[in-house]
Amino acid sequence: MPLYEYYCTACEARFSRNESMAEHSGGGAGQSRPTCPHCDSPAVVPVFSNFFAKTVRKS
Repeated sequence: MPLYEYYCTACEARFSRNESMAEHSGGGAGQSRPTCPHCDSPAVVPVFSNFFAKTVRKS
């Protein structure tokens, strides 16, 4: 499962969650944007972060 990062605009905390792509896109039944684990606020926005892709093909 991909790891998604979020930023809380209420308490300025950053946190990450393991979510399936369906959960992240809102395709799950009754799923919405997560709440902040620090202050329980729903005012969270996704954060773009770096990623690492590993391939088996050599250059």
